Amino acid sequence: MSDRAEFLTWVRTALYEAERALHNGDPAPRRALWSRSEPVSVLGAWRNANGRQELDMLFSALGESFSDCTSYAFELQAYDVVGDMAYTAGLEHTSASIDGQPRTYTLRATQVYRREDGGWRVAHRHADTMTV
Repeated sequence: MSDRAEFLTWVRTALYEAERALHNGDPAPRRALWSRSEPVSVLGAWRNANGRQELDMLFSALGESFSDCTSYAFELQAYDVVGDMAYTAGLEHTSASIDGQPRTYTLRATQVYRREDGGWRVAHRHADTMTV
Protein backbone atom coordinates (compact mmCIF):
# COMPACT_ATOMS: atom_id res chain seq x y z
CA MET A 1 0.00 0.00 0.00
CA SER A 2 1.36 3.47 -0.87
CA ASP A 3 1.99 6.14 1.77
CA ARG A 4 -0.96 8.17 0.44
CA ALA A 5 -3.33 5.19 0.52
CA GLU A 6 -2.19 4.19 4.01
CA PHE A 7 -2.64 7.76 5.26
CA LEU A 8 -6.10 8.05 3.69
CA THR A 9 -7.17 4.80 5.34
CA TRP A 10 -5.99 6.17 8.71
CA VAL A 11 -7.92 9.43 8.14
CA ARG A 12 -11.10 7.54 7.26
CA THR A 13 -10.87 5.15 10.21
CA ALA A 14 -8.87 6.16 13.29
CA LEU A 15 -9.13 9.92 12.81
CA TYR A 16 -12.84 9.75 11.92
CA GLU A 17 -13.59 7.56 14.95
CA ALA A 18 -11.67 9.92 17.26
CA GLU A 19 -13.61 12.95 16.04
CA ARG A 20 -16.92 11.13 16.39
CA ALA A 21 -15.99 10.10 19.95
CA LEU A 22 -15.08 13.69 20.84
CA HIS A 23 -18.48 14.89 19.64
CA ASN A 24 -20.03 12.27 21.95
CA GLY A 25 -18.10 13.66 24.92
CA ASP A 26 -15.01 11.40 24.90
CA PRO A 27 -11.77 13.32 24.19
CA ALA A 28 -9.44 10.34 24.85
CA PRO A 29 -9.32 9.00 21.26
CA ARG A 30 -8.55 12.47 19.85
CA ARG A 31 -5.90 13.08 22.51
CA ALA A 32 -4.28 9.72 21.62
CA LEU A 33 -3.88 10.73 17.97
CA TRP A 34 -2.09 14.00 18.65
CA SER A 35 1.68 14.37 18.52
CA ARG A 36 3.68 13.92 21.71
CA SER A 37 6.34 16.27 20.31
CA GLU A 38 6.30 20.05 20.23
CA PRO A 39 5.23 22.12 18.47
CA VAL A 40 1.51 21.30 18.52
CA SER A 41 -1.24 23.86 18.08
CA VAL A 42 -4.92 24.48 17.47
CA LEU A 43 -6.42 27.58 15.93
CA GLY A 44 -9.96 26.52 16.61
CA ALA A 45 -13.41 27.67 15.67
CA TRP A 46 -14.10 28.39 19.37
CA ARG A 47 -10.79 28.14 21.24
CA ASN A 48 -7.06 28.08 20.55
CA ALA A 49 -4.26 26.07 22.14
CA ASN A 50 -0.49 26.03 21.89
CA GLY A 51 1.55 23.20 23.37
CA ARG A 52 0.61 19.85 24.92
CA GLN A 53 -0.63 21.29 28.22
CA GLU A 54 -3.05 23.71 26.53
CA LEU A 55 -4.16 20.96 24.11
CA ASP A 56 -5.02 18.65 26.99
CA MET A 57 -7.08 21.40 28.65
CA LEU A 58 -8.81 22.21 25.32
CA PHE A 59 -9.68 18.57 24.58
CA SER A 60 -11.04 18.08 28.12
CA ALA A 61 -13.20 21.21 27.81
CA LEU A 62 -14.51 20.10 24.42
CA GLY A 63 -15.31 16.65 25.80
CA GLU A 64 -17.30 18.27 28.61
CA SER A 65 -19.19 20.48 26.13
CA PHE A 66 -20.07 17.93 23.42
CA SER A 67 -22.64 15.13 23.65
CA ASP A 68 -25.27 13.25 21.66
CA CYS A 69 -23.56 13.30 18.26
CA THR A 70 -26.19 12.26 15.73
CA SER A 71 -24.07 12.92 12.65
CA TYR A 72 -20.43 13.56 11.81
CA ALA A 73 -19.03 13.55 8.29
CA PHE A 74 -15.64 14.69 7.04
CA GLU A 75 -15.80 15.88 3.43
CA LEU A 76 -12.16 15.60 2.37
CA GLN A 77 -11.32 18.15 -0.30
CA ALA A 78 -7.53 17.81 -0.53
CA TYR A 79 -4.71 15.85 1.06
CA ASP A 80 -1.15 14.82 0.43
CA VAL A 81 1.75 12.98 2.01
CA VAL A 82 5.36 14.08 1.54
CA GLY A 83 7.81 11.96 3.47
CA ASP A 84 6.90 12.10 7.15
CA MET A 85 4.50 15.04 6.77
CA ALA A 86 0.91 15.14 5.54
CA TYR A 87 -2.08 17.45 5.48
CA THR A 88 -5.85 17.35 5.02
CA ALA A 89 -8.26 20.10 4.10
CA GLY A 90 -12.00 19.63 4.14
CA LEU A 91 -15.39 20.30 5.63
CA GLU A 92 -16.60 18.79 8.89
CA HIS A 93 -20.39 18.48 9.00
CA THR A 94 -21.59 17.88 12.57
CA SER A 95 -24.87 17.52 14.44
CA ALA A 96 -24.31 17.25 18.20
CA SER A 97 -25.28 18.91 21.42
CA ILE A 98 -23.03 21.63 22.77
CA ASP A 99 -23.61 22.38 26.44
CA GLY A 100 -26.88 20.48 26.15
CA GLN A 101 -28.20 22.42 23.15
CA PRO A 102 -28.57 20.57 19.81
CA ARG A 103 -26.58 22.23 17.02
CA THR A 104 -25.77 21.53 13.41
CA TYR A 105 -22.78 23.26 11.85
CA THR A 106 -20.00 22.96 9.29
CA LEU A 107 -16.35 23.75 9.96
CA ARG A 108 -13.65 24.32 7.38
CA ALA A 109 -10.73 22.34 8.78
CA THR A 110 -7.09 22.01 7.79
CA GLN A 111 -4.78 19.71 9.71
CA VAL A 112 -1.06 18.99 9.53
CA TYR A 113 0.31 15.57 10.49
CA ARG A 114 3.69 14.06 11.10
CA ARG A 115 4.76 10.44 11.23
CA GLU A 116 6.05 9.47 14.67
CA ASP A 117 7.19 5.99 15.61
CA GLY A 118 5.66 4.58 12.43
CA GLY A 119 2.19 6.11 12.94
CA TRP A 120 0.46 9.34 11.99
CA ARG A 121 -0.07 12.04 14.62
CA VAL A 122 -1.82 15.41 14.35
CA ALA A 123 0.52 18.37 14.89
CA HIS A 124 -1.70 21.33 13.97
CA ARG A 125 -5.38 22.08 13.40
CA HIS A 126 -7.02 25.19 12.03
CA ALA A 127 -10.81 25.31 11.81
CA ASP A 128 -13.42 27.98 11.43
CA THR A 129 -17.17 28.05 11.17
CA MET A 130 -18.46 28.06 7.64
CA THR A 131 -21.35 30.43 7.09
CA VAL A 132 -23.85 29.89 4.32
